[in-house]
Amino acid sequence: MAEKIPATINEQIAILKERGCEFEDENVARETLRYINYFRLSNYFEPFSVSKHKYEDGTTFGKIMRIYEMDKKMRSILLAALESVEIALRASVSNFHALKYGAQGYLNGASFGHSHNHKQFLHHIEHLIDSNSDRAFVKHYNAKHSGHFPLWVMMELFSFGTLAFFYKDMHMTDKKELSARYYNCSAACLDSWVFCLSELRNYCAHYNRLYGNRFTVIPKKPADYSAELSNDVWSYIIVLKQLYHNKDNWNERAAKPISRLIRKNADIIRLSDLGFPDDWENLLRFLDTNPR
Repeated sequence: MAEKIPATINEQIAILKERGCEFEDENVARETLRYINYFRLSNYFEPFSVSKHKYEDGTTFGKIMRIYEMDKKMRSILLAALESVEIALRASVSNFHALKYGAQGYLNGASFGHSHNHKQFLHHIEHLIDSNSDRAFVKHYNAKHSGHFPLWVMMELFSFGTLAFFYKDMHMTDKKELSARYYNCSAACLDSWVFCLSELRNYCAHYNRLYGNRFTVIPKKPADYSAELSNDVWSYIIVLKQLYHNKDNWNERAAKPISRLIRKNADIIRLSDLGFPDDWENLLRFLDTNPR
């Protein structure tokens, strides 16, 4: 494979021009490309490409930068909502598992389903403890409790991905009971939603483009949602809303900011690039605001 040749900022602008990008102010574009990698920014032109090296008419550098900034704000809103969902999921999973199998029952492979690789899991637990040895609560449990971490403490070291795999590996009977008790849904739905939100979090945490992008999995549809879901941003937002535990907080901290962001950029975005339906504003909010 031929080695890629680096391009100067002026050459990068020339490439964008050749592909149909219009510039309101090339000096602004040059300054932008000093701080945002060309490869990263060029990814935001993809939804506006009519062929591999040609952009649709009306594609301007300023428009792409507005999409870029909107995408960044969308990721921030979703990350904040994901934090609430993740913390609640940690609590529900650790409470359920510890009450049934004991504070350190997670160290016993019998407390998981048949597909669980317990040796690998224990190795990961050791790695989490070692790599966080400077944290105060880890020092405390190593010094005062001989390194015996109850599950609700160990959960504080879990990433969303580790949490998702922990839940996935639980016994099916346990998952059915947990999903019904805490989330009023089937185990199959919660399996799907936790996996999808883990993927969404990875996208947001690693600054991946949301606008015009597609995820790898289509989430299962909530029982009270009439339309079909897809692997677009809207469908993943619906899943996030489904698992959010406080309706009032969702409306204030997620639905309102998303609505403002979409309306502010209505002149440059296509709702279809996000998967948003025509009645998205009503579907985005909880109409009954009694916390569940």
